[in-house]
Amino acid sequence: MTLPQRDDIATSRLALIAITPAAIRSEQLDDKQLGELIRCAIPTNWPPVDWEPHVFDFILAQFEQHPDQIGWHRYVAFLQPDGGRTLIGALGAFSKATNPAECEIGYSILPPFDGRGLATEGTNALIEYLRGDERLTSIIAHTFPRLTGSIRVMEKCGLTFDGEGEEAGTIRYRLQLGPLK
Repeated sequence: MTLPQRDDIATSRLALIAITPAAIRSEQLDDKQLGELIRCAIPTNWPPVDWEPHVFDFILAQFEQHPDQIGWHRYVAFLQPDGGRTLIGALGAFSKATNPAECEIGYSILPPFDGRGLATEGTNALIEYLRGDERLTSIIAHTFPRLTGSIRVMEKCGLTFDGEGEEAGTIRYRLQLGPLK
């Protein structure tokens, strides 16, 4: 079973909005249309610090190579009390070329929203979404050992230490997926 859904995923405090090729191209071109495309206010400190230019090309290539995974990439919007939404981060997953039954997840929350459990809440929601894809047997994530907040998010989401990461100086965490209930 694949998950081509693009609908928002809602948690008690977040909307996880599916990234589309149009949204990525808008952001890449900086054409000021992103807010309209994803129905969000775009803060002045967007994008996150680690959102490097190659990420746009990477996600666009993922859409082209794996159109069935369009729901795997998400923007994170904070649900304001008045119903408004402000973009606060991004999270997503991609299948591993070396092992298609494994996907890697990543997340980034803008600094003013750090420390509120929002990365954990969003990552847990994404993991639950990914559990619906019967092709997947495990989820991994990489971080640097000094990023204790990132490690804490992984641990709260059920991932456990799994050794050295693929990039120099990183470590890997893993969540084995069991059969769907």
